[in-house]
Amino acid sequence: MNKQGDGPKRNMRSGVNPWIIALTVTIATFMELLDTSIANVALPHMAGGLGRSFDEVTWILTTYLVANAVVLPMSAWLSRVFGRKNYYMACVLLFTLSSLLCGVAPSLPIMLIARVLQGIGGGGLAPVEQAILVDTFPPAKRASAFALYTVAIVVAPAVGPVVGGWITDNFSWRWCFLINLPIGLLSLFLTNRFVHDPPAFTEERKTARSPSGKLNIDVVGIFLLALGSAALEVLLDRGQIDDWFGSAFICWAFVVALLCLVSAVFWEWNHKDPVIDLHLLAKRNFAIANVFYFLFAVGLFASTTLLPQILQTLYGYRALDAGLVLGPGAAVITVLAPVGAVLVQRGVIRPKYLMFMAISFAGFSFLYYSHFNLDTNYGHYAFARALQGFGYAFFFVPLTVITYSELRPDQNDKASSLTNFFRNWGGSFGIAFATTLAERRTSFHQSRLADNLPATSLRLQQTINAVDRYLQQHGRSPADAARGAIFFVGQLFDAQVRILAYTDCFWAIGVLTLMIAPLALFTRNFRIDPDATPGH
Repeated sequence: MNKQGDGPKRNMRSGVNPWIIALTVTIATFMELLDTSIANVALPHMAGGLGRSFDEVTWILTTYLVANAVVLPMSAWLSRVFGRKNYYMACVLLFTLSSLLCGVAPSLPIMLIARVLQGIGGGGLAPVEQAILVDTFPPAKRASAFALYTVAIVVAPAVGPVVGGWITDNFSWRWCFLINLPIGLLSLFLTNRFVHDPPAFTEERKTARSPSGKLNIDVVGIFLLALGSAALEVLLDRGQIDDWFGSAFICWAFVVALLCLVSAVFWEWNHKDPVIDLHLLAKRNFAIANVFYFLFAVGLFASTTLLPQILQTLYGYRALDAGLVLGPGAAVITVLAPVGAVLVQRGVIRPKYLMFMAISFAGFSFLYYSHFNLDTNYGHYAFARALQGFGYAFFFVPLTVITYSELRPDQNDKASSLTNFFRNWGGSFGIAFATTLAERRTSFHQSRLADNLPATSLRLQQTINAVDRYLQQHGRSPADAARGAIFFVGQLFDAQVRILAYTDCFWAIGVLTLMIAPLALFTRNFRIDPDATPGH
């Protein structure tokens, strides 16, 4: 196990306030995550603007996610090849320029090319940013740095639907991409001004080359990871749309993903300079941390996907109103994440106990969601989201401290790639799980309620007759009232079925979260050196 005081030896250039560096890299994180959630909201508007069907424009999301998934595991290796600062700035520049291309794209093919480029740029941001934070702050200060980072990665997906709904309602969907231009340019300026590769990392870059000066390129590993990741992302993103294994395309994607990723594991494990270092998972704390990165993303992205659907389709909320329901959770995280950092830094509570408590709160928040019905009001949804935010506010900080507790400083970059790899796949699995389970449970409840409520049911007939009389009293003709009554009851039936399906999803996520929460208690104890300072 490395000593926690070793980390600061790799700190960024002395004389630069580390908080300036933290704010600098957080800007790009927020931009990338915000853009992803904004694009989801704007899809129907893009379909109209590009003259394509909604099913066709969903490839705008898929192509980004595929490119993102391909680049993510290779980011540590690319950082060593090009230099961390150079690679990071290249990613920000590519993301910014491709956002411009997305904003002015005249057709769907051009848009898809731009989204691939945007995904390549976005995929390299998060892993490099985390490595920069780890090397910039000494272990005793990292909790505070990652509190800021927590706010960015949790708040951005929450406010994205609000921003996206407001932009598309008041301007054009193209501004969902064009707003990245000033943010990206600001990030480039600040990065060039304040971020520098530490001397120790510059020495490490030499390991990316052979004694003759040639690059050590793990061609087979890159190919297997790229093809396997792309196939798996297509499988998860398109599975529900294409009826999963009822589609030959999805079956082939599954076969390719399975063969390539299993082969990649064996290849990378035995390669002397792998693209991703799977040996890091032999460290207990790091392995457990990655389980929780995956679980965190499953819960966050599944709930962020489900809630706007529930509120807009069942309660009639506008996109802006639905987004505001997510606001209390973001506010709680913003306020309490620094408190979690203080608790960890001052040794008030061991990180593993704080993480166990936090993820348990998140699990109970999902169970709270599972008891909602069609009469549930805004206050209950906002409180549930705040409860979820309370859990996440105290979760991510101890998680990141545990992640790097057993690693050497020279392993930070590879570790960041792996943690973001697991977080990325957790998000994809969470969305796929939520959407698929919602559809399956909708069919189940529809069949069960139909069996228990036949057309000859006295209660059903009484309800239809009551609606019929109400409509006639308000000026409808007998024929229109009869049709309107049947339509109204049908809509009520459909809404009841869907709320039951959605609450089943929350129940499943809550149970899964609570089942895995005790794993946090199995992390090894470690000491955070409070006297460690940069450069010592």
